[in-house]
Amino acid sequence: MIALIDYKAGNLTSVKKALATIGAPVFVPAMPEELAGAAGVIVPGVGHFGATRALDAGWTEAILERVGEGRPLLGICLGMQWLYEASDEAPDCPGLGLLSGRCYRLGATVRLKADPTYERDLKVPHVGWNSLEIRGEASIVEGIPPNAQVYFTHSYVAPVTGDTMAVTEHGEPFAAIVQRGYIAGVQFHPEKSGDVGLRILRNFVELVG
Repeated sequence: MIALIDYKAGNLTSVKKALATIGAPVFVPAMPEELAGAAGVIVPGVGHFGATRALDAGWTEAILERVGEGRPLLGICLGMQWLYEASDEAPDCPGLGLLSGRCYRLGATVRLKADPTYERDLKVPHVGWNSLEIRGEASIVEGIPPNAQVYFTHSYVAPVTGDTMAVTEHGEPFAAIVQRGYIAGVQFHPEKSGDVGLRILRNFVELVG
């Protein structure tokens, strides 16, 4: 079964429903020890990066143990950002560190260019449908058509790196889908992204095996 981590950073109901739609068995562990039997792990989340403090040493050690055993891990929205080393949103709160880089607020890099029209044109948070530009070949993006539309709601983003499999642009390009081996993440909400989102979840479930 797939473990869906509840650390009080968002409603799990829609994610659970989406997983039920594709027939994926899922459970919500009450304590880290329950992850021992998980075939895969999903860390969802919305809101402030500081909320990930609830994923304390017990949870992070259990999740890292599963990853070390080759069990797939998927981060959704805030959960994807947590896979990185840190975020400017909560500088004193470390991420899981499985992916290299630091998350930052949308517009932070473009603002350095001193474009006088930029502040007027960019809306943060980035909320609504936007397209995916597939940039890599990986199991998590299998079957996703060019320029597929998915649903976002966020203010902070992960950098575009070698782990980035799809990019979205909102004032600047940012990582929308990432994957390194059995570790994957999506900045958007697949559970709110229709058939494309369900395909992403199916791809993860197939990775779990």
